[in-house]
Amino acid sequence: MKRIIISGGGTGGHIFPAISIADALRRSGSGCEILFVGALGKMEMERVPAAGYNIIGLPVAGLQRKLTLKNLTLPAKVAASLRKARAIIKEFKPDVVVGVGGYASAPMLWQASRMKIPCLIQEQNSYAGLTNKLLGKRVRKICVAYEGMDKFFPEDKILFTGNPLREGIKPPTAEMREEGYRYYNLNPSKKTLLIVGGSLGARTLNESVQRWMVGREGRECDFQVLWQSGKYYREGIATFLKDHPCPDVHNVTFIDRMDLAYAVADVIVSRAGAGTISELCVTGKATIFVPSPNVAEDHQRHNAMALVEKGAALMVADDEARDKLMGTAAELLSDSGAVRNMERAILELGRSDAADVIAAEVLKLAE
Repeated sequence: MKRIIISGGGTGGHIFPAISIADALRRSGSGCEILFVGALGKMEMERVPAAGYNIIGLPVAGLQRKLTLKNLTLPAKVAASLRKARAIIKEFKPDVVVGVGGYASAPMLWQASRMKIPCLIQEQNSYAGLTNKLLGKRVRKICVAYEGMDKFFPEDKILFTGNPLREGIKPPTAEMREEGYRYYNLNPSKKTLLIVGGSLGARTLNESVQRWMVGREGRECDFQVLWQSGKYYREGIATFLKDHPCPDVHNVTFIDRMDLAYAVADVIVSRAGAGTISELCVTGKATIFVPSPNVAEDHQRHNAMALVEKGAALMVADDEARDKLMGTAAELLSDSGAVRNMERAILELGRSDAADVIAAEVLKLAE
């Protein structure tokens, strides 16, 4: 039985691909024993066990980009994490160690590479993260989702695989679209704008919708909006909707059937996380990205521009969104030709088999 460690996390953008790779290893029938290693106190410590896998937490923490006292404790946490990572490797005896990015993967892959254990990393973004850049020279294989990654990594180690997707994400069918209209109580005769702010929500996207609704003063619109505003903003949005009712706006705190939401959408407004982009490429949806300015190394802007440059998406800057976003969305919805062109272009970038391809590479290294 092959023994695999998968390490990384901190955000859903790292955790969901990691779980997808583990699921693909299980599906392969190779009988792998899989252990996750993450960061104590981060979301992987809940999400991974919920997916049916064991996880061990390291006391590692990320470097704060602002001057803060938290950075003073970082060296001690890194040293403790390196010691614990070495102990985990000695006890578990992995055949391969997989890193999915985020600072939680650094101690584990650093120690594994020193101990001559084959390592593979998966980089979700078009602009490589600091951890993966540091590890790139030490690992055997680097799985990427964007072209041109040889500016960050040794070219002979790179394998273009795409990003692993959450279960159930696939090109929408007519049946899914009809089910989505019923599920979200939408009007099939109107075009639908889907606005996705993530599980917590995105302040800029929410404020852009609110400003647009206030400006309309309850007037009927020629399209409808499925607006996911996030649990962080639940109470404030509920109060706003009481004061500004609009029959064309359907608000939800969380989207529990993302496959159906994608199916009903004619145009999508979204942040530009790597996992979300990979899902949109597979579902083939015309999208306006509003990259978050609050992520490391401006990842989301780089991710969005990789699609914009291919005619596969539009982008509105975060600081311009409140004034421009909804007008841009309305204009795109009214231009069927532009929507079709973007759908064709973004579909060409989609990879639905990424998790299986990466799992196959992991098993090759295990041999």
